[in-house]
Amino acid sequence: MSRLSGTALVAPLVLVLAGVFVGPLLVMLPTSFHPYVPGQGIGTAWTLENYIEPFADSYYRDVILRTLWMGFIVTAIALLIGYPLAYFMARTTRTWRAVATLLVMFPLFLNLVVRSFGWIALLSNRGVINTWLMDLGVIEKPLRMMFDMTGLVIGMVHIYLPFMVFMLLSSISRVPRDVEDAAATLSASPSRVFFFVTLPLTAPGILAGCTLVFVLTISALVTPRLLGGPTYKVMSTLIYDEFLVKLDWPSGTAFAFILTAIALLVIWGANRVARRVTGGAW
Repeated sequence: MSRLSGTALVAPLVLVLAGVFVGPLLVMLPTSFHPYVPGQGIGTAWTLENYIEPFADSYYRDVILRTLWMGFIVTAIALLIGYPLAYFMARTTRTWRAVATLLVMFPLFLNLVVRSFGWIALLSNRGVINTWLMDLGVIEKPLRMMFDMTGLVIGMVHIYLPFMVFMLLSSISRVPRDVEDAAATLSASPSRVFFFVTLPLTAPGILAGCTLVFVLTISALVTPRLLGGPTYKVMSTLIYDEFLVKLDWPSGTAFAFILTAIALLVIWGANRVARRVTGGAW
């Protein structure tokens, strides 16, 4: 396929993405450089204060760092749980693979709000887990598992684990079994075959899954809103409040662009690492 034909094939998609996503962003960009005037709305002057304040104010810095920490923890746990599961799905029989695929996909069939309320029923002070532990005498008072990082991480891992599993499954399935068999015939133990053959060959899938889960986690709104409550904020809930509660559109727009810049930086960094790991084949 020539370069001209390839460009013609992707041109409609590029135009749709530019019109639906990039266009509105460019329209909103000037808003972030205007001040917010209480009682009047968006001012007419130009300022960089909306971009300086998130890094100068300790409250906003904490929100940004909390968002990044949440993304890191959720991604790490999803990888630790998802890799063995994806490995099992890739190497088991067709029947068990179909069963495991259905179990992993099933949460995706449920509405995000329903899944979040399900975790509220489990994690709240009077929820199933605390009630069960107190009835057994394991604890005397309810454990705090909501409105902090614990509940957020549990809920987000459950929601985004399928994305990690399917990214890893695709990568693990492409690893040639002959390569692993060749390492085994050279007296390599199963653990050495895994760590020195299988794991490096699946590095692109690991990076892709981690990037996808991290970006989805830091930009999620519904689950942090429900499990974090109105006071435990991350960047997405902060942006929501700036727009719809405080009506401070300039600050909300600036926070949205900062979050977008973080996501793009993570994707760019992961792409650079993947190219270095695979020698440019990814």
